[in-house]
Amino acid sequence: MNYKEAIQDPVFTLISNAADQIGVESYVIGGFVRDYFLKRNTPKDIDIVAVGSGIELARQVADSMEKPTKISVFKNYGTAMIKNEDTEVEFVGARKESYRSDSRKPLVEDGTLEDDQNRRDFTINALALSLSKENFGALLDPFNGMEDLNNGIIRTPLDPDITYSDDPLRMMRAIRFASQLNFEIHPESLSAIERNKDRIKIISSERIVDELHKILLSTKPSVGFTHLFKTGLLHIIMPELTALQGIEEKEGQRHKDNFWHTLEVVDNISENTDNLWLRWAALLHDIGKAPTKRFDKKIGWTFHGHEFVGSKMVFRMFKRLRLPLNEKMKYVQKMVMMSSRPIVLSMDIVTDSAVRRLIFDAGDDIEDLMTLCEADITTKNPRRYKKYHNNFKVVRNKLAEVEERDHVRNFQPPIDGEEIMQIFNLKPSREVGILKDAIKEAILEGDISNDYESAYQFMMERAKKLGLTIPEKSE
Repeated sequence: MNYKEAIQDPVFTLISNAADQIGVESYVIGGFVRDYFLKRNTPKDIDIVAVGSGIELARQVADSMEKPTKISVFKNYGTAMIKNEDTEVEFVGARKESYRSDSRKPLVEDGTLEDDQNRRDFTINALALSLSKENFGALLDPFNGMEDLNNGIIRTPLDPDITYSDDPLRMMRAIRFASQLNFEIHPESLSAIERNKDRIKIISSERIVDELHKILLSTKPSVGFTHLFKTGLLHIIMPELTALQGIEEKEGQRHKDNFWHTLEVVDNISENTDNLWLRWAALLHDIGKAPTKRFDKKIGWTFHGHEFVGSKMVFRMFKRLRLPLNEKMKYVQKMVMMSSRPIVLSMDIVTDSAVRRLIFDAGDDIEDLMTLCEADITTKNPRRYKKYHNNFKVVRNKLAEVEERDHVRNFQPPIDGEEIMQIFNLKPSREVGILKDAIKEAILEGDISNDYESAYQFMMERAKKLGLTIPEKSE
């Protein structure tokens, strides 16, 4: 069949003409073709295969363009790239690949289009459209990729054991596509992932994390994480998460399965935010429960301090996976550390002082924290579900009321340490810290207003109790 309408963009005609001029066959292959048939947004990158030199074809295309066009050549990989407005077009020569057991980097030699399609990861990514003049737009589908697209199946073109063993990152990609597209992984392919799971250890953390990000950003991340768990990949990549799986019973008391609960929370939060790092916080919000789990005969199962322990685990996990150890990590730590605060608040009488402290500690992340806590409601009991959500509405209303009145978000006490030292003629000392903290606490507790005069009067009273010399007059 012919699909000329898929390649109407002038860049494809340009490539076709350039290929004709140097006497090579050219094809558009991979994600662009797949997403066209799936009616997804047009990808920002286009893969072109030349049966011949991809670099030579790229140079010919660049020379044919009206505007001077920069070409990036990667001789070691036999590839070249051209940027056409906001689209990147990558050219590669058709090739055959073979692999060593200790690396996912292949040994490459020139090949035919068929060889190139054989080396593709999945049948749905082996679809190619011809750019040759005689059959422009013709579909080449040697592995029935169209049938798999229509049936929602992820399948490898060749033996899945060889495909995954050669390049173990393909196991992560299979699961990522299943999660992004809501496709099923073919049973033989899924079994092969389980058999080859240990091969993932040769893949760099950066590559693994890139796939984890894409799974987390899919519409329903639990699809991907369930596959990662059932194939055993997650046990290798994130043992802190899989440690949450399971229900233990003692003396007739059980706790919930915190792993499957976590996946529900991630799905819940994904309905309300595309913030990748907030989704990471949802994924990790309970990781401290495995190491803090205890059984008390009087009160049953406890997880005391799991938020604090979990926030410390975030740092170790981010470091191991080579995730950024910057403000993004600190944000996730903060969300994990505070993940129970609004929940506890919603179960008690909502006092102004508790709300002020929550606003002060959460700062500009208060909305994200509330979104996380509301996603944490996974009860299947309709009455409890409604009750918990109604409680959170009360908390939200109180947050708005207190914030409007007291302005404590990201506030700094009206009198800082420098001024305290000047007023009492002090050097940096314990007394300065005591006074500064006392002012902050008094404002958060509602004992004084958040203004300079109230803070000044309060400071003078506390200074007397500390035995400090009170200046006769201070402006």
